[in-house]
Amino acid sequence: MDIDSNTLPQGGIKRGGGWSVITGWGRATISRRGKRLWQTLNHKSACLSCAWGTGGQNGGFRDELGEPLQRCIKSVEAIRAELQPAVPRHVFKRRSVVELQQLDSSSCDRLGRLEHPLIQRSGCDFYEPIQWDEVYALLAEAFKTSSPERVASYSSGRSSNEAAYLLQLLMRARGSNNLADCSDLCHAPSSVGLTRVFGSGTSNVSLESLRQADGVVLVGSNAPANHPRLMNELIRLRERGGTVVVINPVVEGGLLKFGSPAFPIRSLLLSSEIASLYLQPIPGSDTAVFLGLQKAWLESGAIAWDFVKSHSDGWEALQEQLMSTSWESITQCCGLSREELEYTAARLATCRAVVFAWAMGITHHSNGTTNVQAIANSAVVSGNVGRPGAGTMPIRGHSNVQGFGSMGVSVRLREPMRLALEALLKRPLSRTPGFHARDLIEAADRGEVDALLCLGGNLFGANPDSTQARRALGRIDTIAYLATKPNQGHFHGLGARQTLLLPVFNRFETPHRTTVESGNNWVRLNEPGKTHLKRANLTSEVGFLAELAHRIFGDDPIDWKRLEDPIYVRELIAKTVPGYEGMAGIDATNREFQVSGRVFRVPRFSTPNGRAQLTPTPLPKLTVPDVSHFGGLADGERGFLLNLITARSNGQHNTVVYQAADRYRGMPHRQTLLINPEDLQKHGFEPHEWVTVQGEAGQLEEIELIPGSIRPGCGLMFFPEANVLMRGVSDQTCGTPAFKRVPVLIRARVPAMP
Repeated sequence: MDIDSNTLPQGGIKRGGGWSVITGWGRATISRRGKRLWQTLNHKSACLSCAWGTGGQNGGFRDELGEPLQRCIKSVEAIRAELQPAVPRHVFKRRSVVELQQLDSSSCDRLGRLEHPLIQRSGCDFYEPIQWDEVYALLAEAFKTSSPERVASYSSGRSSNEAAYLLQLLMRARGSNNLADCSDLCHAPSSVGLTRVFGSGTSNVSLESLRQADGVVLVGSNAPANHPRLMNELIRLRERGGTVVVINPVVEGGLLKFGSPAFPIRSLLLSSEIASLYLQPIPGSDTAVFLGLQKAWLESGAIAWDFVKSHSDGWEALQEQLMSTSWESITQCCGLSREELEYTAARLATCRAVVFAWAMGITHHSNGTTNVQAIANSAVVSGNVGRPGAGTMPIRGHSNVQGFGSMGVSVRLREPMRLALEALLKRPLSRTPGFHARDLIEAADRGEVDALLCLGGNLFGANPDSTQARRALGRIDTIAYLATKPNQGHFHGLGARQTLLLPVFNRFETPHRTTVESGNNWVRLNEPGKTHLKRANLTSEVGFLAELAHRIFGDDPIDWKRLEDPIYVRELIAKTVPGYEGMAGIDATNREFQVSGRVFRVPRFSTPNGRAQLTPTPLPKLTVPDVSHFGGLADGERGFLLNLITARSNGQHNTVVYQAADRYRGMPHRQTLLINPEDLQKHGFEPHEWVTVQGEAGQLEEIELIPGSIRPGCGLMFFPEANVLMRGVSDQTCGTPAFKRVPVLIRARVPAMP
């Protein structure tokens, strides 16, 4: 119900942001790289961190509305890591791959910037220098000699739209649809679910529209840590009398109160109230929560029937589902009471315009797509979509992950773009279904992939079941990693015959203009820059892909060499990517733009008939295995079962760890398990006791129990360390792993023999 921080479990952190952010900025400023850091922060390029977005032509600190002071500490961490000196040359000369495999994520990142291309050949224990010409020769041969269905790519949202477009163009020219992407492992259910309802898979809310809302439902998000800029908008909303409903099994302190440096007087000193209501459902039960809200609106007469009947199809079946689904089944599934759901529904019904926002707490489930559809249905039946201040807003992670989807880096290529690419390439595209990220690992594990090109990212670290991921990548003949810095995947994800580690410019040092797209469909233009590395032999991602395509195809069917200049890539994007017509004149005008056809200011959606398509969303069948599933407990052995949520810490961006501790959750290091104090007492365990955590795929030893504000029966551990515990259980619609509901057995540490 209404938030009272005094009722939280002992040990729960009750605020976020504040002076710790200021001290973080201070430490960064007085560091050796402080001057260059501030120059980079002011550079006219988009932030490297999350997809909420800032920077571009308005300047590094400004958003698309021109508002200043929009950089956050996550941005500082990301830039500071890119400003490191080069990896000392002796590292790769003296440290074998086996030695490098002992490094954790943070230690890999702190090795420094990659400076020269490297190769690890089968039978050799070391990465060795290689010339660029040989790199192109090896990769061109690997891609030309393998059949199209046996070549694949994987990509991260750090790269530009231009690089993304060239990557998919190269792959499709080769006849392959194996365009796995980091979005497959995070927000693919959002893209699929929203497309089913609205015909468009992105946010349909602009920043301007969000500022017209008086209600926000925030689900499965730790925005204070992962998307701090969003907190400014929630602070503003609360200050204008709005309502923020938070739905999360974990009470994130920063969602109770947050101190933002953007408001130094009224927020930083005392912290601003964020959550009006805070609901803690059972992990994976979000569909039940939203069915409960819909049922409450139906029974109270709060459904916007005129809107629903005028602007949607399928509402009759949804109404029938709500009438036939009992309150008992809903509450039993989600663990919330009927009173909690009815009260929340009533509060939302008083709001003039509501935005429904969510992060990976919604998508990281075996029913992630259904969760998203349930949220979209809720927006429609409450009349909160297709008008200013209302709509659905997935909160994406990587800065340009949405741009990659727009550029066609997906196994689900939209028909208008397919037709445009066929006209460009002068032949039909392959209709063979492609591998998304999980399918890619499964296929590689079966020996069905010969060559893999990774444009950024950490395919090894981002996948569940680390043991399988390492084995699968080891069965691929040739793997090439384009990266700015080393990560664990470069040492654990080694190809069977050869592995190439290829250094590239980052966004703010690329010697030509590029573009990216924010999570709210805003396209930013990045100005050229230069690297601080004095002896580096780097390449641009666009230049690399254009040259590789030229080595593979020659001049057929297009002039690939010409595409080394991103200006000409942008010309192709404007002609072939729906909604990107504004790209055509961006070099002449510097005019950034909103992708057309995605932000619905009127209830005319991107479906064939312009109406939202509603379908019933079944209640999930949530089960917890028996202790015997994990081999049982020995006589006298203490242990108990938990539903484990794997998550990022506040000092982390995706698989890259900048700081070991999570100060927002009170977790002092990475080898910790956040747990409700009731569970500790119930099962006879002590706070800070060290235990073994056993999952279905592996186990972790020497894990410290940390009491905190999390729903009983649940635990939280850090990603990617906890990946070793879970099997590749995924949403069958799009393959996104169920990282937020992992069954585990907690075993007491066996005392040493006297």
